[in-house]
Amino acid sequence: MDLFSSQNEQIPLALPDGEAYYYPEFFNKKEADQLFEILSQSISWQQDDIKVFGKVYPQPRLTALYASNNRTYTYSNITMQPHQFTKELLAIKKKVEQITSEHFTTCLLNLYRDGQDSNGWHSDNEKELGPNPTIASVSFGEDRWFHFKHKTKNLKQKILLQHGSLLLMKGTTQENWLHQIPKSKKITKPRINLTFRIIK
Repeated sequence: MDLFSSQNEQIPLALPDGEAYYYPEFFNKKEADQLFEILSQSISWQQDDIKVFGKVYPQPRLTALYASNNRTYTYSNITMQPHQFTKELLAIKKKVEQITSEHFTTCLLNLYRDGQDSNGWHSDNEKELGPNPTIASVSFGEDRWFHFKHKTKNLKQKILLQHGSLLLMKGTTQENWLHQIPKSKKITKPRINLTFRIIK
């Protein structure tokens, strides 16, 4: 039985030494519009400080951590305490799990308020995630470019993450590739990103 019709259209990305798939219409526009509005209002967004080359700056986006357990998540010297999953996050998680056959415990959410909010080059390779983590990234709101860069080879890739889409990264992707959401002067509207992960 086809649960999602065009919503489970899978596009493999050309990532040597990695494995990633893109689902451009994982949620239809009506669903995506509704979820964007709900998440904008219901999530406990926060803005943490980060230290870059000895100087402290406000992180260039808002974040939140939700989970089915009480496991913290630490990245860039920031340790986040989880809130319990909301019913909307649980519904999104369930749909993602049907496609991925994973059981995600945790969701790190990002709110990019406009094109001046960004996320620098990094890998999701924190020790809490274990080896070869599966990361499921759902996007709502403004389309944003997502860049990949290989850690040791001269290889680059980018994809436009659309409203209602799912990007799935698996296998050795985090071991061999960096990714970022760059700034853009052209973007004036917000984007919400949900990154589902497993912290046991």
